[in-house]
Amino acid sequence: MTQDEKHAIALMRYAAITPLVNGTNEKFQSLSSFFQEAALKPYPSADGSMRLFSAAAIERWYRCYLKSGFDGLMPKGRSDSGKCRALDDACQEYIRHMKTQYPRLPAAAIYRQMLSEGLATKHTVSESSVNRFVNRIVEEKNIPDAKDMRRYERAHSNEVWCGDSSVGPRLLSDGAKRKVFIIALIDDASRFVTGADVFLNDTFVNLMSVMKSAVSKYGRPKIFNFDNGSAYKNKQMELLAARIGSAIHYCKPYTPTAKAKVERWFRTLKDQWMASLDMNQFQSLEQLRSSLDTFVDNYNHAPHASLSGQSPADRFFSEPDRFRRLNTEAIDHSFLLEIDRTVSADSVVVIDRTEYQVDCRFAKQRIKLRYSPDLKDIFVVAADGTLLPIRLLDKKANSTAKREKIYLSGGEN
Repeated sequence: MTQDEKHAIALMRYAAITPLVNGTNEKFQSLSSFFQEAALKPYPSADGSMRLFSAAAIERWYRCYLKSGFDGLMPKGRSDSGKCRALDDACQEYIRHMKTQYPRLPAAAIYRQMLSEGLATKHTVSESSVNRFVNRIVEEKNIPDAKDMRRYERAHSNEVWCGDSSVGPRLLSDGAKRKVFIIALIDDASRFVTGADVFLNDTFVNLMSVMKSAVSKYGRPKIFNFDNGSAYKNKQMELLAARIGSAIHYCKPYTPTAKAKVERWFRTLKDQWMASLDMNQFQSLEQLRSSLDTFVDNYNHAPHASLSGQSPADRFFSEPDRFRRLNTEAIDHSFLLEIDRTVSADSVVVIDRTEYQVDCRFAKQRIKLRYSPDLKDIFVVAADGTLLPIRLLDKKANSTAKREKIYLSGGEN
């Protein structure tokens, strides 16, 4: 309890006994009758609510005032204040040992360890008791409980692109308002937004489309920096990065500061772009995308305080030797999804419940397929890495097609 709170309580108690103190209680025949009458009146407590107090309590306040004056009305702290009453000596010693040996170990982990080792049970010791004791140890021993976090900035453009997604405005689509997601990539050194788009779903496929557009325009970064969300951390992402020659870095859980620049950009986006939108003017996702593109372009070419007045575009394009561009074919082939499938005896594979015809040489084999997210382009990956296109199964065409004979040995027979 703070000193101000103690003063508030003492003043409330003094207000209750004031008639006795200043001699304005002539109408009462005795002290007992005064205390009984005073007990019928509500008094403002420290939290602002009105409370009733017993005659015995008010009498005790009066006796304390006569003995010690106003200070006698101040609430007394517990005699065991500052001591941990819920933890016995063995538990306290264990917690001290764990926090000293492992300074970064949180109280919750220490509590779980105590439960698993039988030092305490949930009925005898609460997690909050352990947390309070740990906080006291940290204060006593001056144990560094905070992580060493520092502002940083990459030295060159295209070293690191940070990517993330955020919930955008609600768009009227198919007669219902639907949540819109914004996916963006930002260059760490220049704050230049290399890619941003709006979608109705926050998925890896949509993230990949933003990445493909950005790489097509500005080349590939050395590193993509993402969080641990399912849209980012998967095998397809690792394959994609390996094909274009980039690395993937995933931030540790619960460390949003690791990608602070893209988080800060989303805040700017919400304060400046979303706050000014009249969603009644947008009838489609394409119209909203056009508005976002305009905002991103203005942002990229506006002076930035952290860049000493330069715009993100000026800073980003000031190092042309840092651009590692890929040709169109390499980009198209790199940004393909990959799956394994077993071919049936009649040379058919199934993707998303759709049947496709493959060359008969792959019948009954386990093959690797690469395909565009829209399934317009699907390829079999041959043993030498060549991509062989396949087509939709056409049963009617197959009924009249001339079968090619495959000879297992030389000769015409």
